[in-house]
Amino acid sequence: MNRIVGGALPHIPWQDKPEGCKRPVWRYTGNPIIGREGNRVSNSVFNSAVVPFEGGFAGVFRCDSFSVSMDIFVGRSSDGIHWTIEDTPIQFEREAAPGKSDDDGERFAREYRYDPRVCFLEDRYYITWCNGYHGPTIGVAYTFDFKKFVQLENAFLPCNRNGVLFPRKIGGMYLMLSRPSDNGHTPFGDIFISQSRDMEFWGRHHHVMSPVKGDLSAWQGTKVGPGPVPIETDQGWLLIYHGVITTCNGFVYRMGAALLDLEQPWKVLYRTRDYILAPHELYECVGDVPNVVFPCAALADGDTGRIAIYYGCADTVTGLAFTTVDELINFVKEHSL
Repeated sequence: MNRIVGGALPHIPWQDKPEGCKRPVWRYTGNPIIGREGNRVSNSVFNSAVVPFEGGFAGVFRCDSFSVSMDIFVGRSSDGIHWTIEDTPIQFEREAAPGKSDDDGERFAREYRYDPRVCFLEDRYYITWCNGYHGPTIGVAYTFDFKKFVQLENAFLPCNRNGVLFPRKIGGMYLMLSRPSDNGHTPFGDIFISQSRDMEFWGRHHHVMSPVKGDLSAWQGTKVGPGPVPIETDQGWLLIYHGVITTCNGFVYRMGAALLDLEQPWKVLYRTRDYILAPHELYECVGDVPNVVFPCAALADGDTGRIAIYYGCADTVTGLAFTTVDELINFVKEHSL
């Protein structure tokens, strides 16, 4: 038996594994849980992040507008399935650098915001997202109540995407995964990890994993990137990630999983050769960007080992899938590269 290191979440969204299902991850039968019209201004709602909050759930959602501008919005739910998303994007308050004036707020100027993650860390919820600042980089903010949000300095230079924090310090340091990129639709991508003492200055960059070249695991041959906040288990950090292949019809995004060392999480203990979820359903294959499943959040129940995965579908709607810590870790080990 494998064990999640963390508290109970008895109200985690859940459906039992369908009879006859041979895969380690299975979809919610009510998918998509959020359609295009998640609020009054959205053309699409996808690649969003969810956490337990005040007996229910809160989240930060990517809602692309009818002009297809990209921004992030607060959402709330009592059951993690039915969501109310605000119609106005998050309005960040600025945290000026100590001893420096910030009258023009230039480094906090909004170009775009997308693909958020949310991580409860110490006493607050940190939000990380792809922030437009002379190209894509990692924006960072925190909130205590999902009402007031304080924006910190961007974590990295452009160009970077998919900033994912670990839910506790390791060796006295904050850690963040990311996928350095370019300014466009990156045809490459490796996962790196960076460390910080203060959530402002990031360094000690270590390589974690690369795409897999050749036919051994072609679904992740173009790029890989971190997905939800890693889940701590007694076997290591359970990381759900996205992998991409370049086909004759463009990019196809699938999900994989890995186990990282608990104390040196840049060391990969196991990594799936086979994907755990792929775009097979119509809502995953047809949309603004076809053939995409893109995980951004996972809820975990330390008592039962249940895991609920939130993922973007075809860059258009939001889906929900399920697994258990036993199903996923056993699969990772048995189908490892």
